[in-house]
Amino acid sequence: MNSVVDVRDVSFAYGTQPAVKDVSLTIEEGDFLGLIGPNGSGKTTLLHLMLGLHSPDSGEIELFGQPVDEFDQGERIGYVSQQATSGGGTMPVTVRECVRMGRFAHVGHSRMTHEDREIADEALETVGITNLADRRVNQLSGGQRQRAYIARALASEADLLALDEPTVGVDAESRDAFYQLLDSLNDSGITIVLIEHDIGVVTDRANRIACINTELYHHGDTESFVESDALAEAYGTTGTVVHHHH
Repeated sequence: MNSVVDVRDVSFAYGTQPAVKDVSLTIEEGDFLGLIGPNGSGKTTLLHLMLGLHSPDSGEIELFGQPVDEFDQGERIGYVSQQATSGGGTMPVTVRECVRMGRFAHVGHSRMTHEDREIADEALETVGITNLADRRVNQLSGGQRQRAYIARALASEADLLALDEPTVGVDAESRDAFYQLLDSLNDSGITIVLIEHDIGVVTDRANRIACINTELYHHGDTESFVESDALAEAYGTTGTVVHHHH
């Protein structure tokens, strides 16, 4: 297995407030990693460190085998932020145009080819929004917008999909369909890192769990997480696992 992300002894603070402390973990190719922890626990900060959006105060991070601060193959990463379902309302482009943006890293200054347009159309089909292709992104519901951003990542032929609470504000039916989509994308070989506040969803879907509250309380397979005390240690007595059977 090739590692997609290597985090070694990483710490990061906002001023004097530690957000991530002495965290080490490895994400392997094909993993579906659920990143969980209470509010303010450093989940988003850790994800941003992994993607090179923050620089660690100490420690090292590698992305696809390269130091993260030297990594220049952004098309290999699809990132859907917390704002994907609630924000993006001002984007004055159609869904098709948004998804074709995923090809820009491959096209460079050249004109988009028939093959590029086909790849974008296939991405629309994969996430089930071909019928919305001519709609403006700012006219979509949260769940539809989230699929448009996933399609854009697929169009870029991303190897890593990083999702930060992507179902906030999305109705239950759309949420279930979205997680089924993630399952199929992971089955096709895409590595997924998911931050999700619903622990039951994470333990049902992910094959690896990282549980953080500034420090890392667990990183391993889902079964060992469920059997461990990591949840109680990280959340206090408030964390419980509720399984969602599909």
